[in-house]
Amino acid sequence: MKIKFTKMQGLGNDFVVIDAISQTISLTAEQIRFIANRHFGVGCDQLLLVEKPMSQNADFKYRIFNADGSEVAQCGNGARCFARFVSDKNLTQKNEICVDTDSGQLVLNLDADGLITVNMGIPRHSPVQIPLQAISEEKLYTLNIDGIDATFAAVSMGNPHAVLVVSDVAAAPVNDLGAKLESHAFFPQRANIGFMQIVDRKTIKLRVFERGAGETMACGSGACAAVVTGIERGLLDENVKVSLPGGELKIHWQGRGFAVFMTGAAESVFEGTIDL
Repeated sequence: MKIKFTKMQGLGNDFVVIDAISQTISLTAEQIRFIANRHFGVGCDQLLLVEKPMSQNADFKYRIFNADGSEVAQCGNGARCFARFVSDKNLTQKNEICVDTDSGQLVLNLDADGLITVNMGIPRHSPVQIPLQAISEEKLYTLNIDGIDATFAAVSMGNPHAVLVVSDVAAAPVNDLGAKLESHAFFPQRANIGFMQIVDRKTIKLRVFERGAGETMACGSGACAAVVTGIERGLLDENVKVSLPGGELKIHWQGRGFAVFMTGAAESVFEGTIDL
């Protein structure tokens, strides 16, 4: 089976994007892991599928698979690449695109300056929605990891996030503590773990250990989650620049009951065909 694909990146968070409308696609978890493998396959953090919409008002369906083959419901950097892909491939002529996802609909806007703004939806805060093994919603939760208390805020951006505030993101134990928290029983569906350094009320630095992928160059939903938890704690304003290892994102959130807006770049890297 030969599959045409496009390699894309959003701030260094890289994706294999596949048009599953003009070609018949049926991938197993093993095949996805092979495609994502950086030594034997194409190499990517996640694989994205462009499919026909499920809803009458949507333009496409957006599916996301981690490098380990597991399917997830949300990826902000992937959403920007999705918008760039369907525009570049002339699958749509619209500048505002509505896509179905497993966590609801997303609205993607191709801005005049070449950047892409994604309406990431309304954050979810209750433990059952994130989900967490917690009785009630708290601004901060604490888990004891190897004798050390890890304190974090938690929120769902269509996928579960925990965000820790650190004094120096460069020195944060992202791979060690991130891996232990990501798979902790407190998170029944695992979680993305963000390490946030607050520079000022309008600027943060962020590293994210992503569920099923490890640390990535950037995480769009993680940037949204970090800003949301920072605003909830009174540490940030409603417009925040997020500096990630792969580049910068702009996040806007007015508070509870409002959607989060994320703006950033997305680029195609190369086209190819892989034989599975």
